[in-house]
Amino acid sequence: MKFGQVDDPSNIDFTLPPDHPATAGVLKAGKNKKAFEVYVGCAKWNKKDLKGFYPRGTKDELSYYSSQFNSIELNNTFYHSPDKEQVLTWKEKTPANFKFFPKVPQSISHYRRLLNVSEKALAFTDAIALFEEKLGMSFLQLHDNYKPKDFERLVTFIKAYPKAIPLGVEMRNAEWFANQQVNDELASLLQLEKRANIIVDTAGRRDMLHMRLTTPSAFVRYVGANHQSDYSRLDDWLERIQQWRSQGLQTLYFFVHQNVELESPLLAAYFIEKVNKTFGLDLPIPKKGE
Repeated sequence: MKFGQVDDPSNIDFTLPPDHPATAGVLKAGKNKKAFEVYVGCAKWNKKDLKGFYPRGTKDELSYYSSQFNSIELNNTFYHSPDKEQVLTWKEKTPANFKFFPKVPQSISHYRRLLNVSEKALAFTDAIALFEEKLGMSFLQLHDNYKPKDFERLVTFIKAYPKAIPLGVEMRNAEWFANQQVNDELASLLQLEKRANIIVDTAGRRDMLHMRLTTPSAFVRYVGANHQSDYSRLDDWLERIQQWRSQGLQTLYFFVHQNVELESPLLAAYFIEKVNKTFGLDLPIPKKGE
């Protein structure tokens, strides 16, 4: 994942900013005694990207990946909207507790920029609905040149998106974070529609660490810099997640990327082990294959 990559990560202040004032209220409103659910995964299961993760002789990458992780950020669907047969094939290869987080296709988000996309969106959601209990949350990532001037397109898309299909939204253009009124309008929309406000932690775009939750489920996309600071940054995230959990966080979706993806499973294993100890969970801890 190259988005937000910098030449020298040691020059970046990786301190997590304070929560947005509205976050505590969102978590308190959703607070109950529900068991804490945590899903941690990588962005893809391709052997080429995760070189060294798979044992020699592995033939079915998804089957092995899903034995090591409980979730996948399904970037594959960004490039090619899956048909129903493909979804069922993926579903059948994974264990009962595994969840998929499919990305809305670029034909919707980037090429048509949410304009006249109802037919494509329906085909996508009809297909991923077949994940059934293995569907975690779909997510919409808009191009970094998609600006607030097209907010009404986003409103139309989100309101039309099937309520039964969970959705997270990732905005990339800096104007969504720099203008308080714009940011408030976006958050109000997401909160009203019960859609997650995705947080991205990457070196070159610290503004995307808005720390504003709009649901009691947090969706975090963590991008390591292939630098020693990657691990201490995860320690800081663990502290923040503990705080959110005490305030009422119900579910955590945490996906680990790297600028050089082959190190992602190692970084994820470090984080999962600490999550298990902190919250008394038993998430699978991925092993290094070779």
